[in-house]
Amino acid sequence: MPSVIFAAPVFNESAVRFIDATANLPQVRLGVISQEPQERLPPPVRARLAAHWCVDDALNSGQLVRAAQELSRSLGPIHHLLAINEHIQVPIAEAREQLGLAGMRAEVARNFRDKARMKALLREAGLPCARYRLVTREAEAWAFAQEAGYPLVLKPQLGAGAQSTYQADGPQALAEALRAVAPNPSQPAQMEEFVTGTEHSFETISVGGQPVWHSLSHYLPSILDVVRNPWIQWCLLVPREVDDAQYNDIRRVGCQALEALGMGTGLSHLEWFRRPDGSLAISEVGARPPGAQIMTLISRANDVDFVSAWCRLMVFGEFEPPQRRYAVGAAYLRGQGQGQVKAIHGLEQADQELGHMVTDVKLPQIGQAPSASYEGEGYIVLRHPETAVVEQALRRLVSLVRVELGQD
Repeated sequence: MPSVIFAAPVFNESAVRFIDATANLPQVRLGVISQEPQERLPPPVRARLAAHWCVDDALNSGQLVRAAQELSRSLGPIHHLLAINEHIQVPIAEAREQLGLAGMRAEVARNFRDKARMKALLREAGLPCARYRLVTREAEAWAFAQEAGYPLVLKPQLGAGAQSTYQADGPQALAEALRAVAPNPSQPAQMEEFVTGTEHSFETISVGGQPVWHSLSHYLPSILDVVRNPWIQWCLLVPREVDDAQYNDIRRVGCQALEALGMGTGLSHLEWFRRPDGSLAISEVGARPPGAQIMTLISRANDVDFVSAWCRLMVFGEFEPPQRRYAVGAAYLRGQGQGQVKAIHGLEQADQELGHMVTDVKLPQIGQAPSASYEGEGYIVLRHPETAVVEQALRRLVSLVRVELGQD
């Protein structure tokens, strides 16, 4: 009976979903490390835990080690230490090494977490990615701007997704971005040339360093466009034709990137661009399950619960590649205006036209504060055997449904 510890700084929706799936694995004794009390877990999930330990800082590897040692008193010898949060990947790997547990090593975790290090390894392997520089002071940023030209992207070295990411189209915008990010030796910033083109992701299941399954998504539009334009209702399309010849290049380059970074067993999330001339550029790679409801999308596309599949893979090393059955897409509902969620318009018409394609819905609640994320306040997931039908339906959906913000 394997004893597994799942580390989650906070019990957000995604963490609860993975904890629940791990607890449901056969013959698994599950312990949880968190910064929040276990009482914040839903009662049915909490009832399946064998043990829990609260820490002050779940990103501190020393605290993770001590917590795991304490949990082992009730769980017995620990077999696996798991986590899905981007920011915890290096600390959890360091804790595994100190505890002598199998899993990703800290050096490999840093290859994925440190974006400058990642880009250097990709370039050494001859793989396409944007020019970049790690800057610790403003003078270095201005020097790179003169070398690479505009537009540029500036973001924290250890950021996640598009958090605190700025696009600078000229000197004034770069000066504003530098004031916001404030790079220094203890908190460097990553600068990159801005890549134009369509944005995508490439998800891969690897077992023992060998890719055994993959998926793709199209970002409609790119994330930075969404971040800069609050009125845009972002969509994500997962095509059915993931083995089509048009994706031969990203399948090859994506797998080479994982090899260069040292991916072992797990699920990875690689973001990439296709430039107007058709060439590729890798943006960044995460060695953990993706966010933005992509786990839901690939689950619906394959009629398989990929959260449970990831948990089985990480605990038992088992994964049976499923057959792709559908194209799937998500429309993210972003509030328009200022204030709290006041009303949701267009739902009835959307249901009449598209209700037969809907698999998942999370609607904003009246009175809800707007999210700072480009994912907005809710989402609607659509599914159909034909990719073109899903793409058209997503465009129709965001033209119909509008979340109004306002003051009471």
